[in-house]
Amino acid sequence: MARPVDHVIVGAGFGGLCAAIKLDEDGERDFVVIDRGDEVGGTWRDNDYPGAACDVPSQLYSYSFAPNSEWSMSFSPQPEILAYIHRVAEWAGVLDRVVLRTTVTAADWDEDRQRWIVTAEGTAGTTTYVARTLIVGPGPLSEPRLPDIPGIESFEGELFHSARWRHDVDLTGKRVAVIGTGASAIQIIPEIQPIAGHLDVYQRTAPWVIPRNEHHYTPLEKLAFRHVPGLQKAARTAIYWGRELYVPAFTKAPGLAAPAKTMALRNIRRGIKDPELRRKVTPTYEIGCKRILISNRYYPALDADNCDLVTEGIERIEGNAIIGRDGTRREVDVLIVATGFETTDIPAAHIVRGRGGELMADRFARTGMAAYKGSTIPGFPNLFFVIGPNTGLGHSSMVFIIESQVQYIRDALRTIRVNEFATVEPTEAAFEEWNADLQRRMSTTVWSTGGCSSWYLDEHGRNTTLWPRTTFMFRHLLHTFDVERYVVGAAEPAELEVVTA
Repeated sequence: MARPVDHVIVGAGFGGLCAAIKLDEDGERDFVVIDRGDEVGGTWRDNDYPGAACDVPSQLYSYSFAPNSEWSMSFSPQPEILAYIHRVAEWAGVLDRVVLRTTVTAADWDEDRQRWIVTAEGTAGTTTYVARTLIVGPGPLSEPRLPDIPGIESFEGELFHSARWRHDVDLTGKRVAVIGTGASAIQIIPEIQPIAGHLDVYQRTAPWVIPRNEHHYTPLEKLAFRHVPGLQKAARTAIYWGRELYVPAFTKAPGLAAPAKTMALRNIRRGIKDPELRRKVTPTYEIGCKRILISNRYYPALDADNCDLVTEGIERIEGNAIIGRDGTRREVDVLIVATGFETTDIPAAHIVRGRGGELMADRFARTGMAAYKGSTIPGFPNLFFVIGPNTGLGHSSMVFIIESQVQYIRDALRTIRVNEFATVEPTEAAFEEWNADLQRRMSTTVWSTGGCSSWYLDEHGRNTTLWPRTTFMFRHLLHTFDVERYVVGAAEPAELEVVTA
């Protein structure tokens, strides 16, 4: 039986829960949040590998409306972040409308009813929701990317992705291989190197790694955050503006990143004694072209006697061994794949059909992965993204972006209610103008000119992932719902009754 609901929110991570909390505040209480996991938390639920932590200061990587005075350190570990998300969701009173262990398998726009028909498969069977609004917020780090290596499916040892960590697999004394040297890998490697019998790290491209200037909060500092009015907000504001100073180096003048490059090179010299290994880990592209990583322990782990950095590439996997392109055969007991996520192919695009039955993935095949203000798409009425195309950051907190997009959605829903609209969708002209300006600005950024191939880019070399301006400009542009850039559909009076939970 179909269940009518005002809003379906897909994803119970930072983005989906922020949307739920703020809609609830606005009196838009008839919503359901659907998530495939066993608990809320999204990325911070799924990525529970050893050493998992945030690489943005926690004072900034948290909701502005829910400060946390109890962070243990400036870059908080995954368990603390997950506990924070749980605590905020419970405090806000939205958990009663979260449906877990359930996967959205289809979302189709019904033109006659002016509703989204959302099909969800869960432990209790299939549920169909008939919704006015569809808010898509599963996040870009939700679908692990597996490497295309011949024979990997027949590997005879234990194999898993970093985002699907097998805590039942004991690595003590084992021959372990890690494929990848990105953000997850550089956190994992220092944790497992001391216990592994031998560790092989497969590097395709060396990352830039700067020191992790960690600060552990003292009991006195936590007490001050709790009781001194405005102190924690001031700390958050200072961190925010410090992060914004990175933007010109990414978007206009890469030379401004010279101090960060100096720190990264010093980090290599401090952490690695072997000159040949130093050469292997020194990047050959501009700093910032790929995400800049932070660690004090990564290079010493690579320099350890039981660790080898392999840069020759992988030819195939055969039995329990990885065969290099140079013919070297390395036997492995456990293979850990830390090769990132499907950031340039939104999984939801393959199950969402808009006006006329068009699959979102088919539209993206024509236009590239793109949206108006990272939030809406022509032909998909009443659909909103949280963390949509070109909203990612290389320098600051995605929670700032999330709150900005949720503000835009809130104002859109208010506009719909007040003006008695049935539907809103951006005009093709608005969509084209926004994305043409984005790509024009992108052409001067280090992500396009820095000489690397990164996960920011799609198969055509187009950056569909990042935001090429300051975050305060993003917030300004999304502060108010610009209905004049939208096609609107009028509603029948009977269709305007507000249904509350």
